This record gives sequence, C-alpha cells and structure tokens, in this order.
Amino acid sequence: MARNKTSKAWMQEHVTDHYVKRAQAEGMRSRAAYKLEQLAERDRLLRPGMVVVDLGAAPGGWSQVASRALGGQGRVIAVDLLEMVPLNGVSFIQGDFADDEILVAVEQILGVGGADLVLSDMAPNITGVAVVDQARSIGLAELALDFAVNHLNVNGNFLVKVFQGAGFDVLVATIKLQFKQVLIRKPDASRSRSNEVYIVAKGLRSGGC
Repeated sequence: MARNKTSKAWMQEHVTDHYVKRAQAEGMRSRAAYKLEQLAERDRLLRPGMVVVDLGAAPGGWSQVASRALGGQGRVIAVDLLEMVPLNGVSFIQGDFADDEILVAVEQILGVGGADLVLSDMAPNITGVAVVDQARSIGLAELALDFAVNHLNVNGNFLVKVFQGAGFDVLVATIKLQFKQVLIRKPDASRSRSNEVYIVAKGLRSGGC
C-alpha cells in the first residue's frame, strides 16, 4: 500500500512538473534536456564543430540539446542499452559501452580524432536499497570517467551525473587528478529533493586520443 501511495505521489508530481510540461510543449524527449541546457549555458560546454559522446542517451533529451547547439557542424554519438528513436545529426549505438564490441563501434565512428565532450546522464535501476543504489551510481560514473579519459582530446570536457553519498568525494578527487577544473553543479531543472548532482570537469590534462 505504501509503495502504491508513493507511485501515485510521484505520478502527480510528474504530470504537474514545469519542465515536464515544457518538454511536451517544445517537443523535447525528456525534462532532463533542460538540465543539460542549463549546465551547458553556465559552463559553455557546447559549441558548433564539436564531437560529443552522449553515454546513457535514451530517450534522447541530451542528444537533442547537443545536436541543436552544434547547428549541423560537428557530430553527436549516442550510446544506450535501450532503444532510441533516431535523431537528425545523431549517430546512435545500442548496447553497453562497457562491452568491447560496443566500445569498438564507438571508436570506429570517432575515427582518428577523439571527442571534445563526453556526457553521462546514466543512472542505475533504483532498487530502493540506498547502499546498493549509491554504489551503482558511483560505478557508472567511474565507467564514464574511464571512457572520457581514454577518448577525449587534450583539453576536452566531461559532464557526469552522480548521486551524493558514499564514494562521492573519492570520485571527485579522482576526476581532479585528470582535469584542470572540476565544478559541482545542481541545475534548476533538477528536482530539489533529489540527491543527484552533476560534475563538470574541464580541460583534460592529457588526451586519450
């Protein structure tokens, strides 16, 4: 019964949410699109001509924002386990980027040049067990970081979502070893009750490509 009440409360919040309504009105695939929009504007993450990799892309809100910002100049490569409806200007690969086969596919699209920006809005399937969910969140962020370090060009940037909690400070410290500037952001589009934050890491010290 408690779970049912929680689900109803979440649904009520969702359907009345300002960003959900805005996404529907503006044809965006998710309210999360506005998180990237706000982050990118504040920290100047997107510009025409970039090569962007969007990890955990489905349903495509972040790829939409990135593609529009590139204005037809540059490339967006999106990766997700789930299927994603095609987007103009976006190359989509379905699968787990941690798998060698998927990694090779991404590398083939990247070609000889690396990425200028790696995005990750990945989140674990929530179990309701805080310790488990937190560990999975950190694990996904670490996978994204490893990909970024190995596939970004020198001075490339990295944006990753993570839940605050156990392992967060260690992750931030690790990222600081690889990037010149590391910032913690919580965009207005993030729900206030959520413990998600975004780590903006700018200027990879030594490019993987």
